[in-house]
This record gives sequence, structure tokens and C-alpha cells, in this order.
Amino acid sequence: MERTILHSDINCCYANIERLYHPELADRAVAVAGSEEERHGIILAKDETCKRRGVKTGMAIWQARRLCPDMVILPPRMELYADFSRKVRRIYSDYTDICESFGLDESWLDLTGCVRDGAAAAEEIRGRIKSELGVTVSIGVSWNKVFAKLGSDYKKPDAVTVISRDTYRDIVWPLPAGELLYVGRSTSSYLSSIGVCTIGALARSDPELLRRRLGKAGDMLHSFANGGDCSPVRRESAMPPVKSIGNGTTSPRDMETPRDVWVTLSALSESVGMRLREQRLMGRVVELSVRTPQLEWSTHQIKLHQPTDITREILETAFELFLSAGSPLPLRSIAVRCSQLVSCDMPQQLDIFSDAAERDRRRRLDAAMDAIRHKYGYASVKRGTLEEDPALGSINAREEHTVHPAAFLNGYGMDEAANGKKRLRS
Repeated sequence: MERTILHSDINCCYANIERLYHPELADRAVAVAGSEEERHGIILAKDETCKRRGVKTGMAIWQARRLCPDMVILPPRMELYADFSRKVRRIYSDYTDICESFGLDESWLDLTGCVRDGAAAAEEIRGRIKSELGVTVSIGVSWNKVFAKLGSDYKKPDAVTVISRDTYRDIVWPLPAGELLYVGRSTSSYLSSIGVCTIGALARSDPELLRRRLGKAGDMLHSFANGGDCSPVRRESAMPPVKSIGNGTTSPRDMETPRDVWVTLSALSESVGMRLREQRLMGRVVELSVRTPQLEWSTHQIKLHQPTDITREILETAFELFLSAGSPLPLRSIAVRCSQLVSCDMPQQLDIFSDAAERDRRRRLDAAMDAIRHKYGYASVKRGTLEEDPALGSINAREEHTVHPAAFLNGYGMDEAANGKKRLRS
């Protein structure tokens, strides 16, 4: 039986949800952006008017205002958007129980065997979301996930596009190669350099050449371009395990001294450690990413002798990475991440270089702080280090700094994201 796969994308998600609560802005250009005062001033989402004037997600607010001077900027309300996302998924659940989220605003649905006509079902879903929730979606219908996503991007807003085996060459192949899922900026640039500028050219390329130049990714992209994607739509309960846990921030002011970096890393490590412990995971690798005021990124990592979920160990390791890397000061942004995760129930081999008693004491301290925070809130207890600087110490990486998919910043310095979304968008 031929699969029926839908990809549904809420159009201009954050901006259009905000419009529902601001009817007075019906005729105004609207964007959702971070706080300029806290130096998080980038465009997170924009409506169609902003988009037509050239405003792009990830653009600095001052750049966006040059293109759209009358644009209204609203602060993000992530809990509101998450609530709308849950309501949209409840509508999807009336058609299938196989639904895979791709961020707050996008989902794949497998309707195989559930409906006779995928296009008719897509039109019904589109109409229901519009009438019941007041927002619009664009839906792609195909026999695989990659082409279904291309279909949802193909015609916007508020549209359904069907890409079948009979029509995909006419619809998909003329598109730029960079539109294909998992083709990020660097891969697109490389493909262009060898004359592969469209998905059709990629589909007709020599597989052996792509394999030599891109490794396994070459085989995958060639298959995708020819409609060979057979990856399943995963139920929410069947999502792959977490591969890393991290937090980052653009600090309220530049970090000018090593002590400034230590204070900021303390706030970030608190959040990373608590999230690891909540999921009963430990990290084998600690990674540090820093960005200068000139927006230049660098990343450094180290593998630990023993996996850890201890806040102090994450902090000390991240700070050692900063010192050993010789990162230039001042810094504008910094991020800490733990990867190569293992279960905290995994037996550990003791060694003569570790102080087991000290590690146990630190674990009990972390557990006590976690318990207090769960009962009274994250800010109910904090380390004295965070009181040294009112600006840097006020960072609440746990609650105020939204954790987006890795792809969120793809195309803005974080290319080739693990989950494959090509750019920040809503």
C-alpha cells in the first residue's frame, strides 16, 4: 500500500498567534523578537507583510526596521505558542495516532490506511485549524516525509500541495538544492560549486561522486532527491533518545573578564546539571561555545574520565575549556552542552584519581537544591557566585532562555543541524 504522509506547518506561527490577541494590529506588520535591552534582539518570527519586505528570521531588530520601519515588535510568549501547538496536535489526533512533531509549528502525519484521499483529508485539517483556532496551516501531501515537507513549503499561506509520483519531477526537481531537507548552507554551497544547483540536478548526479565527496550523506541526499525516503513517521512516545543537553545565553553585557565568564557559566551549568538529573542522564563530553561581539563563533570540547551530572564538575570543566582555548575577551554569548549521554544507573569504575567522597557530597548538594527548586521555584535557591554581578547573575537559563532545536540557528552560524531544519522560521 502506498503511504500517505502529510507535513503540516503553521503559517508565521508566533506572529499569527499574537495577532489573535492583538486585533488592533490587523493592518500592521507584526514580528516577534527578543528583548533589545537584554541583547536578545533578533527576529524570532514575522508575518507575511514583514516577509514580503525582506525581513528574515534571525535578523537583528535594527536591520529589520530598516526594511520595515512601521513593523510592530512583540515579545515572545513561548507557553502560549506551545499551548496552540498542543491544540493543533489534538486536531491531528482525530485523523491518525502517528504524528511526529518537528518543532512547535510543524508536524508529520502518517494517514496510511486511515483515509482514502490524502488531499481531501489535508483540506479538512486545514479548514478545521483555521475555523477552530484562528490560525492557518500549509500542508504538503506525498508518499514520503521529505517530499511532504517540500509540499508544505511550496505554497503559502493557507494551502495544500500534493506531490505524487507522477508530478514530483515537475514540482520538486526545479527547486534549489538548498530546499531539500538536510541540505544546509555549507552543503548547498558545495553542491553549487560542482554545478548541482537544483534538486533535479542532485537527483541526476553520479551517486559515486556524491559518495566520495559527501560520504554517507551523499547517498542519502541522492535518494531523497529521487523520492527514495522511506523513514517512518514516529509517534511522540517513540522519539529517539536525547543526544545532548545544553543551555546558552547572550549576556546582558559583554563578559570582559574571566570572572565574568565564570559567573555566566555558573548560571548555565546549573540549568544543564538540573536537566541532566531530571532525565537521569550523565554526560561523557562537555562542550563550550563562545561568540565574540563581532559574532564570531568557536566551539571546544573535552571527553571526561567519568560521565557526570554534577553541576560543579560541568562548570569547572567548561571554565577549563575557556582558559585552555585562549578565547579572546570580551565575549557576547556563551553556551555549555553535555553530550555522549549515558544512564545515571550505569555502573561506574572507580579510580585512584577521583575523590569519590567529594563527588558524593556534590551529588547530595545538587539533589537538595533540586528538591528545593521543585517545591519553591527555580530562583528559590542559588549559588553565592551569582550574587557577585547583578546583571550576569540574574540570568535564569532554566526558565527564561528558551531551548530550541539545534536547527533553530541553522543558517546563522550553526549549519547542518542534527534534525535537518534548514533555517529558523515560524
